[in-house]
Amino acid sequence: MPLSPPRTFKNTAMSDELSAAFPADGADKPRAASTLAKQLPNAIALLAILAIAAHLFLRFGLHAGATIANAPLIAALIGGGAPLVFGLLVKVAKREFGSDLLAGISIVTSVFLGEYLAGSIVVLMLSGGEALEAFAVRNASSVLHALARRMPSTAHRKSAEVMSDVPLSKVVPGDTLVVFPHEICPVDGVVIEGSGSMDEAYLTGEPYRMSKATGSQVLSGATNGPAALTIRATKLAVDSRYAKIMEVMRASEKNRPRIRRLGDKIGAVFTPIAVAIALIAWAASGQPSRFLAVLVVATPCPLLIALPVAVIGSISLAARRGIIIKNQAVLELVDTCRVAIFDKTGTLTYGEPKLVETLCAPGLDQRDVLRLTASVSRYSKHPLGVAIVAAAGEASIPLDDAAQINENPGEGLSGTVAGHLIHTTNRKKLLALDSSVAAELPPPAEGLECAVLIDNRYAAMFRFRDEPRPHSRGFIDHLGPRHQLARVLLVSGDRDSEVRHLAQAVGIDEIYAGKSPEEKLEIVTAETKKNRTLYVGDGINDAPALMAATVGVAMGTNSDVTSEAADAVIMDNSLEKVDEFLHISRRMRTIALQCAIGGMILSLAGMAFAAAGHLVPVAGALVQEAIDVAAVLNGLRAAMPPRVLRDFR
Repeated sequence: MPLSPPRTFKNTAMSDELSAAFPADGADKPRAASTLAKQLPNAIALLAILAIAAHLFLRFGLHAGATIANAPLIAALIGGGAPLVFGLLVKVAKREFGSDLLAGISIVTSVFLGEYLAGSIVVLMLSGGEALEAFAVRNASSVLHALARRMPSTAHRKSAEVMSDVPLSKVVPGDTLVVFPHEICPVDGVVIEGSGSMDEAYLTGEPYRMSKATGSQVLSGATNGPAALTIRATKLAVDSRYAKIMEVMRASEKNRPRIRRLGDKIGAVFTPIAVAIALIAWAASGQPSRFLAVLVVATPCPLLIALPVAVIGSISLAARRGIIIKNQAVLELVDTCRVAIFDKTGTLTYGEPKLVETLCAPGLDQRDVLRLTASVSRYSKHPLGVAIVAAAGEASIPLDDAAQINENPGEGLSGTVAGHLIHTTNRKKLLALDSSVAAELPPPAEGLECAVLIDNRYAAMFRFRDEPRPHSRGFIDHLGPRHQLARVLLVSGDRDSEVRHLAQAVGIDEIYAGKSPEEKLEIVTAETKKNRTLYVGDGINDAPALMAATVGVAMGTNSDVTSEAADAVIMDNSLEKVDEFLHISRRMRTIALQCAIGGMILSLAGMAFAAAGHLVPVAGALVQEAIDVAAVLNGLRAAMPPRVLRDFR
């Protein structure tokens, strides 16, 4: 079969194969039912609008009688109001008493009192609110949807020199795939033929290409460069990095925001109060229409709609700023944290150490050792490997082609260059391999280091220094005054001298050095029992601590967005983004409280007017609709970037 030409994949929301792999409800029938349920509020809202318009036209345009003019309204109440009331009855049977119960009571009361127009407006209010919320959620989640739309639907599988396009669901680990120039890599894998580069920064938007050669790892979702690469799949499509991002997107839409439940709790208290006021108004006046008018005005849609809109809007704003919110509850919680705990490398430092010293074994040339080591290191993402390549570039040392790249976690990097086997590892691993080499090694010093072996013989020791970010001091100093964080801790696995050097530079007094992940977990657990904690780490070795903290934030492009540990992922490795996350959270809480308290106050004022007989049911419904619109518009502000999202220097 001839080689298939490069393909531009359409921006579909999700490939059919991955839709099957991630079914919304487990089967076609439940998924269809779920889709129907999502579309029902839209249909009911449209029915209510048409019915109200037809009623007004018949009554005031054609001057038809009440029976004819009310017919469209009755149809809307039967076709739209009945399903809504039935759904509310199901909630009541489950002992779920929320804010929307008032709307159900209003619809039923309007039918009994013959106030069909008021009842239809309540139907429009309730269904339109649900439709508006769904619309706001879809638009607020557009950044995450944009990630999913890039997912290819097929892969070019190669077997015995025959090339064929297969659905992603048919790709299994071990398959040989070809990634054409400028295509998106369909699955995670390892390069087995060819050399080139890939842009793996598709979550940050920053152009950053990684060189690829035999043995290099590739990630799904990365954009290939100008050269075709042959890879061996190492994961199923549904387990690859890009599919996991889609999984996060699904979870962010499906999970109900915690603050929405707070709105339900407020509504559960507000509902009996509103019913009591309505009953008192009815008893005092003897007019059942006042009972309906009070309930119509009392329907607290700001709690039902505006709060979730504010939460989802904040998630959208954060995503546009390179902050992936995986757990919506952290938007409410992070502003209440009083203890901040930081990992060292990649958080308060760049995680980009620089090569400061090269100590070669006798008889070896420093430039030759650096050339051979950098030729292999350019195929590694390890920070020390990046530093070695950067040092070779600064010294204008040309690099050679490398092959047989191998980088297993904890074992170091190896590859062949110009007929030589190059291996980089740490001092401990080197001594474990050959204890007799101890006499040749220089004494340990402050900072990071790695040993270089050429043809299995010790060749050099490279020493590095990871300096603090220039804004680290200002960021730490402003956490107390601006964000009410009473204590700041530095917890690291590095040596005590390195940790103290950084702590003094950035202004942290409480330090814990030389800590293993288990020891970090113990520290964070103990602190969290006393106060709410914010933990910021690189998301790689800090998973237990991230999970133990009240809010766990993973920083940097090395953090996998699929990590179950972090509540939020800062894709752009900067402290400015951490500060933006804190401000987005505080702003969301402010806007949500404005929506809730402001809406409730306006509703109470309207209820007073209705109870006094100054608002008939139809007018009350219109007043409540205006309150709803104001609350939702205020909630939508959460998705709009303010002028200032950070406040430290």
